[in-house]
Amino acid sequence: MTATLEELTETGYASLTMDRVAARARTSKAALYRRWSGRAELVIDACSMHGVSDLDPPDTGDLRADVLTLLRQVSAKMTSPLGGILRGLLAEMTRDEEFARLIRERLHSAGPTAISVILARAVERGQVEPRILTSRRATVATDLLRNQFLLYGAPVDDEVIIDIVDEVFLPLVLNQREDTSSVSG
Repeated sequence: MTATLEELTETGYASLTMDRVAARARTSKAALYRRWSGRAELVIDACSMHGVSDLDPPDTGDLRADVLTLLRQVSAKMTSPLGGILRGLLAEMTRDEEFARLIRERLHSAGPTAISVILARAVERGQVEPRILTSRRATVATDLLRNQFLLYGAPVDDEVIIDIVDEVFLPLVLNQREDTSSVSG
């Protein structure tokens, strides 16, 4: 797994080969293929094992504080050496459909899963309506942070994180009854 991450750091996903990983890990390519069907699965497992997507949802009892803490955790991961790997993997998703599918299934859930836990707690406290948990609004904060990271790199300024939470996310998720009957076309 370490050899895989080292190869990703040095060459990127597009140039990573099972041969190079096997050589770096001092094993055979056949040994790798016994466990992984290809480089996409190997890379996903290496990233999962080394905490690319590990996040601990904060529980301060306050939605704003929890979301700010979570986005700061995500931002810190993006600033670490794993951030460069993650950025390369996200870019590679546009070129490799099988890899994109694996990313969506195995890695992408980290931020959205943590935010879902935070929002579920806010629902229990009566701050957020239950319908928000299954709406697109639920992942807006992590989506905007990822977009900022992809477009501008890391570190993501704390002012940007605060703006995402205060100006976009909270207004979208806090208890606001949606009355679609009064919307005029």
